[in-house]
Amino acid sequence: MPDEESTSRSAVKTYIPAYQKDAWREHADDLDMSQSEFVRTMVQAGRRHYASDEEFSPDELSGSNSQEARDSEDLTEQIETLLAEQGPLTWEELLAALTDDVESRLDEGLDELQASNTVKYSGRDGGYTLTRS
Repeated sequence: MPDEESTSRSAVKTYIPAYQKDAWREHADDLDMSQSEFVRTMVQAGRRHYASDEEFSPDELSGSNSQEARDSEDLTEQIETLLAEQGPLTWEELLAALTDDVESRLDEGLDELQASNTVKYSGRDGGYTLTRS
């Protein structure tokens, strides 16, 4: 079971236009989810494409059914394995177990890209940018 620190909750704050928040709220309601659960689920769904070294075609990134089916099958297998090995797990524990190394991989990747002067952080531009066009 993951340790308490890795499953503790932390707030994330972002600012979006009111129309977008309204659309997210409606979509969350349609799915019978809280707004927090909806945003967390959508972010994780988007991140899954970046958690692999595979190359994705534009069709796959936009939601190709065959890719989604494979991703869903892989995920369900991972969930079953975790539950078989560790017993009952909360949503937060499952999420932590499934995504435990994504943040460290992102950090390492950004460090490498910054060291090679491929990417830089620019407050003026609002985030990380490529140094070459």
